[in-house]
Amino acid sequence: MIRLVKTMNRPLKTMNRPVMAGLVVGAGLVAMVLPAAASVDNGLPIRWNTGGAVWSTNRAAMKTFLESGEVTDRGLQSGLNSSGWTADEVREGLNKTYSVDMVGVSRFLYSANGVKFLKNQTTSYFPYWSKTSYSVQALRAAIIADARDGQISAAGIMANLPVDMRLADFCNTYSGAQNVCAEGRCQGEAQCTSLLSWYVFLPACIQANQQSDPVAQVRINTQAPAAVPAPQPSVIRGLW
Repeated sequence: MIRLVKTMNRPLKTMNRPVMAGLVVGAGLVAMVLPAAASVDNGLPIRWNTGGAVWSTNRAAMKTFLESGEVTDRGLQSGLNSSGWTADEVREGLNKTYSVDMVGVSRFLYSANGVKFLKNQTTSYFPYWSKTSYSVQALRAAIIADARDGQISAAGIMANLPVDMRLADFCNTYSGAQNVCAEGRCQGEAQCTSLLSWYVFLPACIQANQQSDPVAQVRINTQAPAAVPAPQPSVIRGLW
């Protein structure tokens, strides 16, 4: 927005007052929606932070890997080496799709348990500039956007991230380890903490925890009174 205002300063002098007022109001609305330091370019799904070093893996490199298996980025290669899986296994896991209901997914992600889940899933992976301040909103937006067609995948969630994301490991504040929602299905530290392993498990966890429509559930129970509805899970489940 700063660039827009600067380039339009001269033309604005020739505009009438109503038009100028509209531009000012529009700019104000955008300022309220976006965090002050939000990244304009969301083409960097993984910015690897280790101490003082930063290496960014862009969407093009991820797309090449997902489509052909070719690794053209050194950050991605390092991430694969420390994932606990082979490159082929990671590629298969990232591309695997899961059927979901977007409303059910949204219902979970906006619930108290869902917010807790999102916070837990972004302990070291969050927006580059705002860090954990908007980590819940960023990951939730990506998941819901990918769920619009009734299918989600790790690759789809990554492609729908609204901002650049970093994996942080610095200042003794962030460890670079992710809380992989595997519940015993991951083996070893790498599989249970690495970013790419986290991505592999994430869609299955969302599918397992999506919430059905309570009204529809009541109707089903009314039609079949002999059936006893299963209790809603009180904990978040992990599955792949």
